[in-house]
Amino acid sequence: MTRPAVPRPDRSRAGGEGPVRLGLVGFGTIARQIVGAFPGNDVRWAALLREGSRPHLPANVEAVTQLDALIGARPAAVVEAAGQEAVSTHVPALLESGIPTVVASVGALADPALAARLHAAARAGRTRLVLPSGALGGLDYLRAVASLPDVEVRYTSRKPPAAWTAELAAAGLPASREAVTLFEGTPADAARLYPRNLNAAFAVALCVGAGNVTVRVVADPHAEGNTHEIEAKSAAGTAFFRFVNAPSPGNPKTSALTALSLAAALAELLGEGEGR
Repeated sequence: MTRPAVPRPDRSRAGGEGPVRLGLVGFGTIARQIVGAFPGNDVRWAALLREGSRPHLPANVEAVTQLDALIGARPAAVVEAAGQEAVSTHVPALLESGIPTVVASVGALADPALAARLHAAARAGRTRLVLPSGALGGLDYLRAVASLPDVEVRYTSRKPPAAWTAELAAAGLPASREAVTLFEGTPADAARLYPRNLNAAFAVALCVGAGNVTVRVVADPHAEGNTHEIEAKSAAGTAFFRFVNAPSPGNPKTSALTALSLAAALAELLGEGEGR
């Protein structure tokens, strides 16, 4: 993974002239890749973990088990990488404390009450809630056509059956030689049924409006990787985006691009802080 340059914003928060201090909520595959994307000597991390969780941590990562301890470390920014429940439990307090936060589990914003709470917390803390593009591109196009009354978008998540083993078993379906549609419906239902796997679908919905989006989940033995397809129709024309992403090491349901996107969003956020 390419390592971004680490700007040094807000010295009062980052801790003087030493390494930049950053935070993580969770320390799974994605968080480990984010840490690896930054030069180890330039960054010190505080990772909020569950009580009793003992993952192997790099030397520049300190574990904390209480949200107050993470806030007390005064990181320049925090990345949530622990799932939708963690967004509700931890992110509002981080934002209210004035800590800019990058949210990986954007599907959590399918809950309108939580979305409103997060935006209110960011305003109260005079800081930023950052929703990265994750495993997708083309979102600038969707934002551009979002105001058109006739816009229609279909997002399809197409992954090999190995990524959907539990879902196929729950539906009583064998791993087929043909593509099998596991779900077709609204972004909110997709976020609820697949909380760890369809954040990309809700990233689309946030750009163009959930009422204009249909989500489809397909287990496809011919899929070359974790494939995201976006079809958009409107008065402005038609568009089709297709992204074939390599799976993240250790988690075939997550694209390796997700961690790259989060690292890039974090580096950009730090750069903005440097310019203030």
